[in-house]
Amino acid sequence: MKKVLGGLASVAALASCTPLTQRETTADYVISRSRHVTIKSDVTRSGGLVIAIRHGSSLLIAPSPVSLELARQPFGALTLLSRSRIPAGASDCAQGIMTARERSGLQREIRLETRACDDGAAFRLIIPPQRTIPLIKLASEQTRFVVPRNDQCLGVRHKKYFNSHEGDEVVVQARDIAPGELYDLPLTCVTGRGGEIYALTESNIENYSAAYLTGIRDRSAIAVRLTPRPDNDAVSVKIAMPRQGFATPWRVVMIADRPEQMIANRLVDRLAAPSRISDTGWVKPGKAAWGWWSGLLAPDVPNAGHNMPTYRRYIDFAARMHLPYYLIDEGWAAKSDPNTPADVTASAAGIDIPELVRYAAQRHVRLILWADWNSVKDRVEPVLTQWQRWGIAGMKADFIYRQDQDVVAFYHRLLASAARHHLLVDLHAAFVPRGLDRTYPNYITQEGVMGNEYNRWSRDVTAGYNVRTAYSRATIGPMDYTPGGFRNVTPAEFRYRAPAPEVMTTRAHQLALFVVFPSPLMVLADAPVAYHTSNGNWAPGVDFLQEVPTVWDETRGIAGAFGEWIAVARRHGKNWYVGMITNEHGRTVSLPLTFLGTGKWRVQAWVDGKAPVAIDRRTGILSADGNLIVPLAPSGGAVLTLVRDR
Repeated sequence: MKKVLGGLASVAALASCTPLTQRETTADYVISRSRHVTIKSDVTRSGGLVIAIRHGSSLLIAPSPVSLELARQPFGALTLLSRSRIPAGASDCAQGIMTARERSGLQREIRLETRACDDGAAFRLIIPPQRTIPLIKLASEQTRFVVPRNDQCLGVRHKKYFNSHEGDEVVVQARDIAPGELYDLPLTCVTGRGGEIYALTESNIENYSAAYLTGIRDRSAIAVRLTPRPDNDAVSVKIAMPRQGFATPWRVVMIADRPEQMIANRLVDRLAAPSRISDTGWVKPGKAAWGWWSGLLAPDVPNAGHNMPTYRRYIDFAARMHLPYYLIDEGWAAKSDPNTPADVTASAAGIDIPELVRYAAQRHVRLILWADWNSVKDRVEPVLTQWQRWGIAGMKADFIYRQDQDVVAFYHRLLASAARHHLLVDLHAAFVPRGLDRTYPNYITQEGVMGNEYNRWSRDVTAGYNVRTAYSRATIGPMDYTPGGFRNVTPAEFRYRAPAPEVMTTRAHQLALFVVFPSPLMVLADAPVAYHTSNGNWAPGVDFLQEVPTVWDETRGIAGAFGEWIAVARRHGKNWYVGMITNEHGRTVSLPLTFLGTGKWRVQAWVDGKAPVAIDRRTGILSADGNLIVPLAPSGGAVLTLVRDR
């Protein structure tokens, strides 16, 4: 049997198909290894495909329609032909597939594939190759998530398709979502049954447009809304039938027993296509220095700005901090007309990129360059060829603002080409993760989040927003939030400004974001001067920034309250790192330590001091048989490192 889209073997190739007789039920149940998650698929009497999802005894998603609306020739009523199932074994995901055919007319076939995993459920539609469908032309999906309760949810709301995918996580009741509203993924909801939580999102997107979520007129369900094509707003997807058949992205329902556990959910990545890069040894995670946020502040450089002395100052800082990268943002490339994109294959007057590459290499630092995506989209190969010739480590492509089918194709084209040229990629104003970082491991981070940059012009990035983001956007993939703002003030004292922006969280809160928020490339927001005291020594907290890794072997959400505070433990090698953040309310939290296992552990702590910039350093020995009490200031946080005591 051939493979279906996304590199996942067709279930029909792995298990024998069972033809149905008229007396058999059409319903099919796929159950996860733990037996805690069940997805039921069925064909209704009227000929429609439906799914329902249970978590234990809880009905999360009531029977919900799953369908594609083909332009001009939509599918008619279906009858079930066969079904197959693979129980969960070595993998925690059980698999099922149902094949159906139109009862009359063209008698086209369609398949509904389902997965039941210990941490969620997923489904997608597959159209196998057939002569009656030479061209896939989708007007929309008619897929719904019927919610049996009016669950409380977090999501980022937009008014139009063209947007930066940045915004606050607003609280909304599931049945209050209006038909005209567009919610970015994920939409994260609590059911009120203990700590039960689920999130609606998608994975493995290719030859398709990315989806939003919206409401329907009677408010009984949450609907999938595909982004229309830029050349025809009545069509979302248009492609010649691929030889191996056509598949939608996975529609994913991530599930956890408690809200803080959702941050460890990796279902989106596991459902994505496997890596298409055979050799990933050149992909090096790490931290980067950055000058744009602070306004390229460098008090010890005359006329600091977009010039060689300033860039060298930041490279020197990266070297002293042992950061492997320096990200040079907008302003380095040749630009003849302010109204057109820059030529990113040539340096601006007075800037010598090859010389900066040599200067940085002597200090064991590599450069990442910024580019407007409009400078790249039509000339990917020439740009990346030049950058590889220069010795550039990676690209930050910005101002994308779209998630239609053409832009999804651009992502795949850019990431594949960047891999061939051994370039890392960081996309900004980008649609949120759909697992592409698994398919292309050089896709090392991305935006799709309202990060620290907003402190330059707004009061939007509050401690409460950071906590809400930890329970939602941070659960689906890497995010280039750019933490590490060291001009810490209270919300009452905060004034947005640039250059030298402030943050309205404590310094310990900013440190904790390096653990709470996932990103293999962590870009430090502030200028070199902010990380030093007036006498030239490292500022309090810099020692943690130098130490904290950016990739992890294990993640645990260990404590928290939905949207109020969270504590995340991540293991790198044998050592654990714990980050905790709270909203605008101070609190004293109790951290369970059972994740440490047996033995004694040496702990170092960076906790809130008496002022937002102050760090209280503590050390000690502890064991896993108990809880650790940690005070958190309003808009505060704390970080711990835990090393087994010999």
